[in-house]
This record gives sequence, structure tokens and C-alpha cells, in this order.
Amino acid sequence: MVKPNAELPWGNRWAFLTIPLPKLREAGAKNPHQFVVKARQIIKRKRVSSFAVYLTAKYLQLVSKFRGAQGASKYIHDTMMNTSMGITNVMGPIEQMALASHPVKGLYFVVTGAPQSLMVGVIRYARKLRVALLVEKDFIDPRKLKSHIEHAFDLIFKAACCSRTSPLAN
Repeated sequence: MVKPNAELPWGNRWAFLTIPLPKLREAGAKNPHQFVVKARQIIKRKRVSSFAVYLTAKYLQLVSKFRGAQGASKYIHDTMMNTSMGITNVMGPIEQMALASHPVKGLYFVVTGAPQSLMVGVIRYARKLRVALLVEKDFIDPRKLKSHIEHAFDLIFKAACCSRTSPLAN
């Protein structure tokens, strides 16, 4: 990353992909695998066909260049004010880290101070996927949300295991 003309340049990169989540109706509740496939299709279509992601990233670079970090952060905050949930990801280290010769067992990432009621941070650390949730106090019950997410993961896992061919492999 630190070499000149590296494939993955060093530093922060911002882009936005605003997507509507498909509604979980009776069909989705009976077949959660279809719900995941439908959500993935929407994300893939928007990511591939939307030129707005690239324009937003370039615009943020220009704003940062001319107005500084505060101008870029104001634009990001104003954009996030119009959403109810945010998901962010960070590429973490492949190998385990150590601080003062003590191995770091787990590493989580989440954006704090965002105007959303729910923030999801995803990081891959030492070849393990880590997901962290940040919820608004007195608005979302964290225990109830956790139990619903665990139940949803179980349903999706069981549906995926029962499926002969998984379209998610593409």
C-alpha cells in the first residue's frame, strides 16, 4: 500500500451507496434465502451501474482539497442525516496484531457520533469477520435487536444449507 502506484493506495477513501432494503413480507419470512438474494441483487446492480458512487468519491476528494477535512466531514454528516442506518467496512490486518507484546484477540470498528439510529461496523481481522452494532440509546433495545439478528442469521443459514445451489457463490 505504501509503494508508489500501489493497487490499493494508503489513506481514507469515502463513497456512498444509498440503497432501499427489500421488504420482508410473508414470502421472505418463509424463504429468507430469497430475501438475501434479492438484497444482494439490489446492492450489486446499484454498485455496478451507479456512476453516483464514483462521482461522490471524486466530489469528496475535491471538497477535502479545497475546503479541508471540515468541509468534507460536513458534507458526509449532511448526507448521513438523510439516512436511518449506516453500514461501514474496514479492511483489517490479515495477521494478528500485538500491543506491548500482548496479542490482540479481537478488533472491532464502528463509526461513533453519526446521526443514524443504527450503525453497523464490519471488519475482517485475522481472517475472521467481526460485526459491531451501535444503537441509539433509549430508541432501540440492544438485547432485542441482538436476538432478532441471531434469529435472522439462523434462518438464513438453515435456508442456505438446504439450498442445492447458492446464487450467492457468483
